[in-house]
Amino acid sequence: MIVADTDAHGAETVAREIGGVAITCDVSQEEQIAALVEKVLGAWGRIDIFCSNAGIAVAGGPEATTADWQRIWDVNLMSHVFVARHVLPGMLDRKEGYLLGTVSAAGLLNHVFAAPYGVTKAAALSFFEWLAIAHGDEGIRVSCLCPQGVRTDMLAAERRLLGTDFLTTGALEPEQVADVVVEGIRNERFLILPHPEVADYFSRKAQDYDRWLKGMRRLRANLIAGSK
Repeated sequence: MIVADTDAHGAETVAREIGGVAITCDVSQEEQIAALVEKVLGAWGRIDIFCSNAGIAVAGGPEATTADWQRIWDVNLMSHVFVARHVLPGMLDRKEGYLLGTVSAAGLLNHVFAAPYGVTKAAALSFFEWLAIAHGDEGIRVSCLCPQGVRTDMLAAERRLLGTDFLTTGALEPEQVADVVVEGIRNERFLILPHPEVADYFSRKAQDYDRWLKGMRRLRANLIAGSK
């Protein structure tokens, strides 16, 4: 098992825990993804499953800087594109392979405070949908992990930035999410939802978009009032 991360120490720590190999990689850079894939294929000959997990958060709307918009686009979307570009050919040759993308419930439901995050997660979800449509009959299995709050450093940073426990309440531990992921992969489900209520919210959105938007505006207003 390979653990790839920009944080070399963190990757090495995890790799030791699971008996894997750590590789430092910035997945927003295509040349580093290409080098990662080449190294793994050279050493092990094949990649059976690639968990494309990188993600960052940027708050605000159109006023967020162009640099921030570009960086979150590169990490939250283009990293998945680069992975598919370099991993898919080998999987298609073998007629088997698994791509797991960590997206977010925001990919389905948007985010009331962070347009860059919601937009890039929706784009990522759409990309994995396309992969499943285009290559599902060629042995390529695709899943999207779409949790709400997970107790990670990103969630803690968001809580400090926004001053609200909106996603902290009901947040899951990473180990709980991992268990749901394993089950989802075993059942080859496209949408893996550690928070089952997300499916209900998504259904309501599809049934009455205007009502859902009103509800999201109300949620945003209540969260802003509660953070003051």
